[in-house]
Amino acid sequence: MAILFVLWKKDVIAALVLAIVASEGLQLFAQGHFSLWSTGAGAADRVVAVFNSGGNAQLLMFSILIGAFLALVRESGGVAATVQWLVGKGLAKTARRARLITMLTGVAVFVESNLSVLTAGILARGLFDKFKMSRAQLAYLLDSTSAPICILILLNAWGAYILGLLSDYQLPGGAVKVLWGTVPLNFYALVTVGIAFYVAWTGKVFGPMKASERRLEQGLEGLRTVPATKVRYMLLPLVTLVGGMATFMVLSGGGDITQGNGSQSMLYATLCGMLVAYTLMLFEPGFDHKRLVGLCFEGMGELLPLVAIVLLSIALGASLKVLGTGHYIAGLVGSYLPLLLVAPVLFLTGSVISFTTGTSWGTFAILIPLGMPLTQSLGLPPQLLLAAILGGGIFGDHCSPISDTTAVSSIASGCDLLEHVRTQLPYALVAGGISLVLYFVAGLFMI
Repeated sequence: MAILFVLWKKDVIAALVLAIVASEGLQLFAQGHFSLWSTGAGAADRVVAVFNSGGNAQLLMFSILIGAFLALVRESGGVAATVQWLVGKGLAKTARRARLITMLTGVAVFVESNLSVLTAGILARGLFDKFKMSRAQLAYLLDSTSAPICILILLNAWGAYILGLLSDYQLPGGAVKVLWGTVPLNFYALVTVGIAFYVAWTGKVFGPMKASERRLEQGLEGLRTVPATKVRYMLLPLVTLVGGMATFMVLSGGGDITQGNGSQSMLYATLCGMLVAYTLMLFEPGFDHKRLVGLCFEGMGELLPLVAIVLLSIALGASLKVLGTGHYIAGLVGSYLPLLLVAPVLFLTGSVISFTTGTSWGTFAILIPLGMPLTQSLGLPPQLLLAAILGGGIFGDHCSPISDTTAVSSIASGCDLLEHVRTQLPYALVAGGISLVLYFVAGLFMI
């Protein structure tokens, strides 16, 4: 219902509300207690319950506060100064170099996917405006070098989370060896990064993205009008954000960065970055406490619609978990499949679950308990099946308009959410199609 309503009315928030109400209504109907009043009350309670989780509350606070951070950096003139410096030094004197810098920044910050997106987005916005490239292309490059890179490098919370899901299974060589064995077999992540690099190198785009490049529908046009001041107004807050994220990940993980609390670390790092930006600007002519606070609220206001989408997406995911949507889809994968088709079907199943629920991590939690026993009972290679599950989760998440990663990519790039989904979808479908064929071919050699 949510997907159909989005396609019909182009209204994501209304679609999510409708989906939550429908999910709660189905649960009450199954229990024999359906009524319009109880359905509406249940939907409202489901949204309120999002804040019962400290991690969810931290994610939502971070999503709001990053708007204030972006506004401070933008209005300081630091973005324009950084763009001038990069161009003057020859590091970003062409559109190609600007795109490659965006990708390399996203790859370098592999500790956390949202941090990767935000760091590269903050740095690249001004560059994309300078060379008259669309924000849709920026959002695509950000999205394609965040989760795919995190799932390939694995020295982060993603790797720790998946290892936790694998801990209950006796796997040949151990869980760590199996997990690292997925890297060359995670075809969707590899193909997605490859296609993104091709786009960054050549500048060639196709599908709806080509129309976006012609229209150049840029968001947050204020970036162009703010005069350049000093590079440190952007770099110091940005370094604080990145360094703070790594530091708090280590501290919250008891010295192990892979065990750190990602949402808490992002929130604390954002607050530190805001404090640095505020302090730098407070001592500059034309800025005082009242104006800086006003800028923070303006920035937060710009992101409220996207924050509402993140909130409703989390609520919908929780409702669908109770409804059993993911487990039902997983149950459609029968035990009578030809062995060659097990990996391709797990990939497709993961993509459907991730697309309909908007969460790749939730998809991993559902499908790993299904796929790992198959490796033991049928003698299938665990690296191949696990890679198919991980790739499918990322594929569906890339295509889904209700994914929080998709929303954060829109926030970081200043691109409209539906514009980002519509322009990225053809690229994701091409990578998904190639990956599906590769999983079948890999099965011919490995099974």
